[in-house]
Amino acid sequence: MDKISINGGKPLSGEIVISGMKNAAVAILLANIMVEDECTIENLPNISDVNMSLDILSSMGAKVTRVSPNAVKIDSKNIVACSAPDELVKKMRASYYVLGAELARFGRSSVACPGGCDFGVRPIDQHIKGFEALDATVSVTDNHIVAVTASGVKGGSVFMDVVSVGATINVMLAAVKAEGTTVIENAAREPHIVDTANFLNACGAKISGAGTDVIKITGVPSLHGVTYAIIPDMIEAGTFMVLASATCGKIKISNVIPKHLESISAKLVEMGTTIDEDDDAVTVSRNGTLSPINVKTQPYPGFPTDMNPQMCVLMCLAGGKSKMIEGVWNNRFRYVEELKRMGADIEVQDTTATINGAGSVMHGASVRAIDLRAGAAMVIAGLACKGHTDIDDIFHIQRGYEDIIGKLRAVGADIEIISTP
Repeated sequence: MDKISINGGKPLSGEIVISGMKNAAVAILLANIMVEDECTIENLPNISDVNMSLDILSSMGAKVTRVSPNAVKIDSKNIVACSAPDELVKKMRASYYVLGAELARFGRSSVACPGGCDFGVRPIDQHIKGFEALDATVSVTDNHIVAVTASGVKGGSVFMDVVSVGATINVMLAAVKAEGTTVIENAAREPHIVDTANFLNACGAKISGAGTDVIKITGVPSLHGVTYAIIPDMIEAGTFMVLASATCGKIKISNVIPKHLESISAKLVEMGTTIDEDDDAVTVSRNGTLSPINVKTQPYPGFPTDMNPQMCVLMCLAGGKSKMIEGVWNNRFRYVEELKRMGADIEVQDTTATINGAGSVMHGASVRAIDLRAGAAMVIAGLACKGHTDIDDIFHIQRGYEDIIGKLRAVGADIEIISTP
């Protein structure tokens, strides 16, 4: 029954260090199922999704040893096929990577249907299509996904009907030890796909083209252990960039890859935010008023869907009408009702939200974290507007933001977690 308590309305300043990328971390951790050796994974964010991934690995027979709060050793030699616990798998969307990893190692897999944030229809048909192209037979029964091969995974050609990050990674995992060569066309291009491919290549895989729309995987018989560091989290960085602008503050955001942030930076500058780039940091500040803009979320390198709610808060603070068009998920705007409790003037029709910044008189209120990124948006709104804000259901936020309270207090935020019976 924890909640976040905020007293907002003051500029924030200082430095925030970005943690490792959540979406890369969970994929790379579960890819360890394929590595019959010991790996050390560094720059891991200390968040619940990562801890849950480690619990899944431990439950399957891996030996997991914490080296530090942000590094683990994983010995996967004794992992047992089809043993991922249902109760853990159902709590996390990325648990579907167990499917591809088990297929690669054992030629078979059985996993409960995954959980995670609810954005409406999130089918796994492209995952199934990819596995079937690699000579697997896939069935979905009793809320379980079962995939089996007659004699191991075989290389094949996969064309993704839609650009899907999860399906691209999952098919890539399944193909790493396949007999022959696999080509994935219309592949997603996100940085965490590249990071996952780089990890696998460091283990001995032969993957080329990650980061483009055509990925080629030549199967190898085995993978070996490595020490590997996760890339910085572009969505965490983007969240704090929006926060700096929303609070009229000045925050240096370090341990980032500025190129990954280009679509976010461009929209913030268009609204009137100042951004200064260094090699591995961006400094974000704002003194004047915000201009209204239009944004459409798209697969990378377009504006990320995971920044939709945070950016919508900033639009509420602008001096006119803005539009947020959701181009990835069909039910992303459930958080809008929470922002309306804080005085936001927003109308949603299908996948478009029209935000009247001039009519949004933002104030503190009691709200909920509907999902991970919506929860981050509530934190931004609470810190940006005057008054007191309480946020419930903060477990969503803790899934993806490491020590968010500590990082925000370090730049002057009046924020704390309150526990109630």
